[in-house]
Amino acid sequence: MKKILLFLLLTIAAESQILQLPARNAAAPAGSRLCTALVSLSRSTREDTLFKQITGGNIPDFLRRMVPVATTKTFNGTIYTLQYFVTPEYLAVGNDSDYVLMPMTPLLAQRIANEMNCILPTAFMVDQIYAAANVKLRPQPIPPDADMDKVPRFIQHNDSVKALRIPLLAEFPLGSLVGGTKKDVVIDMKIHSRLKAAVPKPVVIYGWHQLNGVPIQLAYNGHGETYADYSHGIRLVQRTGKINGADISLTDIMQDPVYHSLISDTVLAKPFYDYTVENK
Repeated sequence: MKKILLFLLLTIAAESQILQLPARNAAAPAGSRLCTALVSLSRSTREDTLFKQITGGNIPDFLRRMVPVATTKTFNGTIYTLQYFVTPEYLAVGNDSDYVLMPMTPLLAQRIANEMNCILPTAFMVDQIYAAANVKLRPQPIPPDADMDKVPRFIQHNDSVKALRIPLLAEFPLGSLVGGTKKDVVIDMKIHSRLKAAVPKPVVIYGWHQLNGVPIQLAYNGHGETYADYSHGIRLVQRTGKINGADISLTDIMQDPVYHSLISDTVLAKPFYDYTVENK
C-alpha cells in the first residue's frame, strides 16, 4: 500500500508506449520464411531463434505501438482509474504484410517480456482487453492431434485467423486492438500453487473468447512450462501503467492487498514465470 501511495504522490517521467525494440532490419526474414526455417528445429533451438529474432526487432511495425486499456474502481470513496498499455494483437514475427502470430512457452514469453520492460496479463486483464477490443474475431479451433505443438500447425492457425482479419483492414487497420484469436498465456497463482502432481511447473492459459464474450478456456495449468500449441498467444503489457494520471508499476498493483482487484482476482506475490537460462 505504501509503495502505491508513494507512486500516487510522485510524478515520474512516463515511459514510452512503444515496445523497446530496435528498428526492424530490412534483411530480416518475413514471417513465412522464418517459420519455414523453424520447422526442423527442436523446441529449445526454435525458442532461442525466436528470442534473437524478436529482440532484434523482427516483428511487424503495427505491434510496436501499444494500445491503452482502462479500468475503474472505487476504494474508500475515491474513484481510481488505471490505464495500462498492451500490444494490439498477439506477438508475431515478420513484417506488416507477412507476419505469423507465434505461440511460445511461458519461459520464452517471460524472457521476452523482461527484455522489453513488459509483463504478461492476468485473466482479469484478458477479459478487460477483450471488452476493449474494437475487432472481435471468432475463435478458430483445430481438432486436437499430435501436431498441435508443431510449427506447421502454428502456420495453419495463423492463416485461419488472417482470413478473418484481412477483410476488416479497411475499417480496422493493423494496430487496432484485436481479441478472440488465441488463448492467452497468463500470470496467475496457479503458476506457483494449486499444482497438479504431474505438472509441478505449469503454464497457465486462459481466454479465447467467443463472440458472446464467454471464454472457451478457463484458467488451466495442466500443461508444463515447456509446452505451447497453436492456440496459445502472447499479449505483452507495458510494466508501467497510469493510475489517476500518475505512473504506477503494474506488478506493485498485483501485489497490493487492496488495489490488486483492479486487474486480478487475487494478490499475486510472484506475478511472473521463473525463467532462468537453466530451465529453458
